[in-house]
Amino acid sequence: MELGLFSFAETRVDPETGRQLEAGTRIRHLIEEIELADRVGLDVYGVGEHHRADYSVSAPAVVLAAAAARTERIRLTSAVTVLSSDDPVRVFQDFATLDHLSEGRAEIMAGRGSFTESFPLFGQDLSEYDEIFEEKLGLLLKLRENERITWSGRHRPPIEDRPVYPRPAQSPLPVWLAVGGSPNSVLRAARLGLPMALAIIGGAPARFAPIARAYREAGVEAGHDPSRLRVSINSHGFLADSAAEAADIAFPPFAETMTRIGRERGWPPTTRAQFDAESRLEGALVLGSPDEVIEKILYQHEVFGHDRFLLQLTVGPIAHDRVLHAIELFGTKVAPVVRRELGVGRP
Repeated sequence: MELGLFSFAETRVDPETGRQLEAGTRIRHLIEEIELADRVGLDVYGVGEHHRADYSVSAPAVVLAAAAARTERIRLTSAVTVLSSDDPVRVFQDFATLDHLSEGRAEIMAGRGSFTESFPLFGQDLSEYDEIFEEKLGLLLKLRENERITWSGRHRPPIEDRPVYPRPAQSPLPVWLAVGGSPNSVLRAARLGLPMALAIIGGAPARFAPIARAYREAGVEAGHDPSRLRVSINSHGFLADSAAEAADIAFPPFAETMTRIGRERGWPPTTRAQFDAESRLEGALVLGSPDEVIEKILYQHEVFGHDRFLLQLTVGPIAHDRVLHAIELFGTKVAPVVRRELGVGRP
């Protein structure tokens, strides 16, 4: 199983004006975090795309390209690319370029996104949310299969026998489909034979086991090789030298962020009791000391039999030195034990 991290590059927001603070510092810190993740032997690092004041990366490929120049082995992926509001041709070209800069370590994690700010920003109609994604995903997959392309659809001007360059170093360029549990999204990934990244941010992860099972069964029924029907579990969490320290560091920014987002969506405020409950073995948060995080990853592997696990350390802004320490613990204490227990080496 591959082990990695992902980040939305969270940044502070001025409570008076709502304006973004210290975006440049946060992006530079993010590059240092990716560099350390590579150095301590982690397999994957993902960077999210957002168009809000509380997140500082709207162009993951740019950040990942900077990281490519300072890393050697770690795979570099978006987490996610909001494909519905982007141009698949430009997405393909950006990540094909990243693939060459990284010598074949680029991936695209495509998704519809959990926020909607990019849709009006780029002139997309939210009422056609799913149709736009389906069409653009089809174009992206066609682009990676063919050097010259002829294509037409409803939501982008047609392409008439045009070559698209550069071609990526990998053939094909890996594309994962990010899902939040929607049956239609899961079945889409299965039908297309794309690896699936399942985000679990609350509740008992075991309740998602039927989704992973349905994905694999539907993929086989569609004629795809079972070995290519890969599943990634993407979760929130944090590591420190003790469980109490991990919770005390992570809870305040986690609660502030989730409560603020919750106000936009009608959720109740996040409480410490909820946070602690989610930190138990059967809960969604992968948080604690290295031993507790090892136990939880292995427990979830029994549930899902997944191929990749990605952990989001910073749901809200956390001091850079504490994030670096968490990465070091994950790479040097957690990853070797998980690999040994599962009988796998670093890819």
